[in-house]
Amino acid sequence: MSPDPSNETKRAAHKAYWRANLRLMAWLLSIWFVVSYGCGILWVEALNTIRLGGFQLGFWFAQQGSIYVFVVLIFVYVWRMNKLDRQYDVDE
Repeated sequence: MSPDPSNETKRAAHKAYWRANLRLMAWLLSIWFVVSYGCGILWVEALNTIRLGGFQLGFWFAQQGSIYVFVVLIFVYVWRMNKLDRQYDVDE
């Protein structure tokens, strides 16, 4: 008995959808890592030469900036996943 071709097509689409989701998450988490670890720890001395609202920029990233970036990345993830859902016809 041969496998159902429509079932194979669904599996391929599911794998492509999941790959796209993982790729998106990897990009967004990479951005968050660079901002939180890089700007808050690695490049803090260079960023501290810049002032933002009276605070040194490196200090600001360590205390608040990475959190703001994380919240923005959540909204970007929701927006991109809605787009992916429509593309792969799994939207609600």
